[in-house]
Amino acid sequence: MYEEFYRLTSRPFTKTPDPKFLFMSKKHEEALARLQYAVEERELVMLTGEVGCGKTTLTRALMDLLGEKYRVITIINPVLTPAQFLRTVAKRMDIDIPSAYKADLFDAICEKVFLEHEAGTTFVLIIDEAQLIPNRDTFEEIRLLTNFQLDYTNLLSLILVGQTDLRKRLNHKTYVPLKQRIGLFYHLGPISEDEIKEYVDFRLKISGREEMLFTDEALKAMHRYSGGIPRLINSIATSALLDGFSREIAIIDETLIDDAAGELGLNGYIED
Repeated sequence: MYEEFYRLTSRPFTKTPDPKFLFMSKKHEEALARLQYAVEERELVMLTGEVGCGKTTLTRALMDLLGEKYRVITIINPVLTPAQFLRTVAKRMDIDIPSAYKADLFDAICEKVFLEHEAGTTFVLIIDEAQLIPNRDTFEEIRLLTNFQLDYTNLLSLILVGQTDLRKRLNHKTYVPLKQRIGLFYHLGPISEDEIKEYVDFRLKISGREEMLFTDEALKAMHRYSGGIPRLINSIATSALLDGFSREIAIIDETLIDDAAGELGLNGYIED
């Protein structure tokens, strides 16, 4: 729609977790490094952050970094009972077992993990939106998976990804046994005001435009309205580009950002 007008080869501010659009802010760079380290060490790691900070995109980037010796399993909807959780893991591991008993499923998963280790492959289990896990019993099954180990190494890498509530939840004494198993914690914060110009410029260049399309005042306003949350930055930028295109405005200024924020309800705007 607006791509030709702004000399773009693609839409720069899509909300899909495409790793090629992952801007490596200082926080994102550190988070990715910690995830990679945790996988290499076969640790249990917890990554938290506000909605829209780029947690899922980071896990996609991690998958691209991992070599053939790793096999990644992702659970994106963890609203599961303990038995459902184990059945889901078993299915993703290509385990064909008729039994519905948790003990049988657990033993089959354990055997599969060990056999893959012997063959030189490590399973990496990523549980996205982990704050949605419904009860302590399912978390207990996750903890038990960390028991897959030999005397000298763990056999499974496990990554819990969730919103800030996940960290608060695991601070409860009920979850002490699981929390003690977590080898690395990282909370992914928003993009700083100093980095937003780099962020926008990076995404524009990925989409084929070398020249900056937003004024400095527009960028400052975009950060103010979004709080540095990438998903909100993308929403504001897209709305402003659509508005600018319809009005044939070549450069996005602060007024267009104000209008976009209003349409999105980010500045107290209430629709009549």
